[in-house]
Amino acid sequence: MTDKTILIVGTWDTKDAELSYMASCIAGQGGGVLTMDVSVLGEPSAPCDVSKYQVAQAADSSIQAASDSGEENTAMQIMALGASRLTADLHQQGRIDGVVILGGTMGTDLALDVCQALPLGVPKYVVSTVSFSPLIPPDRLSSDIQMILWAGGLYGLNSVCKASLSQAAGAVLGAARAVERPAIDRPVVGMTSLGSSCLSYMKHLKPALEDRGFEVAIFHATGMGGMAFENIAAKGGFACVMDFALPELGNLMAGSVVHAGPDRMLGAGRAGTPQMIAPGCLDLIDFAGWQEIPDRYQDRPFHAHNRLIKSSGLNAEERRETAREIARRIAPSKTPVQVFLPLGGIEEWDKPGEPAHDPAAQAAFFEEMRKAIPANRLIQVSAHINDEAFARSVLTLFDRWCADGLVAPGVAA
Repeated sequence: MTDKTILIVGTWDTKDAELSYMASCIAGQGGGVLTMDVSVLGEPSAPCDVSKYQVAQAADSSIQAASDSGEENTAMQIMALGASRLTADLHQQGRIDGVVILGGTMGTDLALDVCQALPLGVPKYVVSTVSFSPLIPPDRLSSDIQMILWAGGLYGLNSVCKASLSQAAGAVLGAARAVERPAIDRPVVGMTSLGSSCLSYMKHLKPALEDRGFEVAIFHATGMGGMAFENIAAKGGFACVMDFALPELGNLMAGSVVHAGPDRMLGAGRAGTPQMIAPGCLDLIDFAGWQEIPDRYQDRPFHAHNRLIKSSGLNAEERRETAREIARRIAPSKTPVQVFLPLGGIEEWDKPGEPAHDPAAQAAFFEEMRKAIPANRLIQVSAHINDEAFARSVLTLFDRWCADGLVAPGVAA
């Protein structure tokens, strides 16, 4: 008997030794193994549990079609689609508890799709020659993916690459044994924010929502957090969305890498989830500490928040454009959307005397929000976003939505 089963995915025609080594590591620790072959040209030394023919068929294609395409990119995308579908099916059937995938750039490209096919809480490990590389765009990363560099293992086993392979094998099995997956025994409110020195409304909202029988999950809106938030929202994982920190949207528009992908603010609407939105920190722009500042921003001062992030403020016209972009992104939603406009300010550092205080640019933003957002979707609040009065306005609407049946009722403690 084994307690947890790990799916091992790779091109078994060329990486049989490495994949088999990981399988032996997992089995040696008492774990179960399922194998999936995603190769196209060759055959493994022994049959895999899921053959490459099954993988291609799951993509509504065939190995012959993949081979005949004459394009390795086309062939691998066929295998990526099939592998993603079959991996999701295996998990839904309760046959696997985690996945580990091995590859170079081709295998990593496939691995990113496979990991995105699995929900939060299912261990996902990628052993790759390009782990943590800038080749990997942030929006390809699933919310809880783990990566380790496949060091020294491009061709054949050796003591160097075994260190990476054995770590990955132990890590994925250990994670499968230890993970406490989301229980979903109460409806979840998904909320975005930044650190409490900048945005602190969650201090008022979280306990109040919990008292109403809801669980509150707060996501750090610095790129990866927003991607995780959108991933869950798009799958209908939230009873209600309180998207009150939007710097990732401004960063996306400015060309910063500190963003959450092009689908930011779209997931909840597509899933039919009621949304509350506020423009927290949308006056700021963040660039990665290592990123070159685009020429159009060279005339303004930037503050190094730390060695990872440097920040500055958006000017009046840039803020107007963010207001119009909010309007564009909420327009397609058929479910309730309300935008809160806190007239006292949208983050702690925009108060008088603080470094981001710019009343003219703020006034331009508020004016454009009133123009861009339909009146029936805009709630103006005479308070700062961090004031308790803002939280009270949010809770008043939330209670109304619950009473109207728009939000699933909370579960009493």
